Amino acid sequence: MRRLGLFLLLPLSLSAETGACACDPADPASLRGRECSLTAEALKQPPGLAFFFLKDASPRKPNRTLILPTRLKPDSIQTLADLSPAERTQLWTEAIAKAKSLWGAEWGLAYNGVKVRTQCHLHIHVGKLLRGVDTGITVFVNHPSQIPVPRDGTGLWVHPVGNRLKIHVKEQTTETVLLR
Repeated sequence: MRRLGLFLLLPLSLSAETGACACDPADPASLRGRECSLTAEALKQPPGLAFFFLKDASPRKPNRTLILPTRLKPDSIQTLADLSPAERTQLWTEAIAKAKSLWGAEWGLAYNGVKVRTQCHLHIHVGKLLRGVDTGITVFVNHPSQIPVPRDGTGLWVHPVGNRLKIHVKEQTTETVLLR
């Protein structure tokens, strides 16, 4: 059974590493797969909306919210690099505002690297930062527009430290720093 589980995960990991994705907005059947469920949600959003929030559907993550762009990138894994600098700033700004409204000063944002993502559509996890977590390479910035853009397939996570943002870069699985 264990080998079967690994076999079922293999196609998604390979597609994530190559940037390929089977989500095709013109083919509703392609959106039924788990890796395309966020793309299907993006298609339901009203015109003119740049980003939207969605409660994480996983019963194992009852305290999580996601922020997603409504814009699609058919046939490939969508990343932060696919957004313009203005779009990224808006995404981070809206995510931070939502996180503060939900968790006060104990918020965190997590963007998983492409090797561990289970969804083709770009999304950032919004949640409560676990206490005492501090890993890897970090950068401090003063404004959401300064959050670095991973261009090597890695992820990052963000949280406040005083009046600055602490960014943990060069990681794959980042959402584990947030309360489930």
